[in-house]
Amino acid sequence: MADIKNKISDEVKTAMRSKDKERLGALRLIQAAFKQKEVDERIELNDEQSITILDKMAKQHRDSITQFKQANRDDLVEVEQFELNIIEEFLPAQLSDEEINTFIENAISKTGAASIKDMGKVMGILKSELQGRADMGKVSGLIKARLNS
Repeated sequence: MADIKNKISDEVKTAMRSKDKERLGALRLIQAAFKQKEVDERIELNDEQSITILDKMAKQHRDSITQFKQANRDDLVEVEQFELNIIEEFLPAQLSDEEINTFIENAISKTGAASIKDMGKVMGILKSELQGRADMGKVSGLIKARLNS
């Protein structure tokens, strides 16, 4: 069993013992997403697949927070932010812009990318290296800016 799944299971038990209902609910959302993937694909998740799911969940929560803020639903923003914070506990530490740019430069030199047409090659390399460690939308924008210059 993957380390991330084990950590989350342990956290669920801790939350149950301490009667922390909000945290328990958020952790169970994560477990449900993992279980869904395992059942749908008949697989046992490894850490890389777990990070991909957590990353997707984090992105969905960020999008929801933005929409709820626009609708002045602070009550819902609070719930989403709480869940996002818990999801982020299990994601690898986020990279700085400087670190992301270093990865981009390395990928561009590896692929010999010269124009925006080569963006797919660069993203192909970076997706696995940066998954869960950086906002891929932001990375995409940085690559575009670099290849257009």
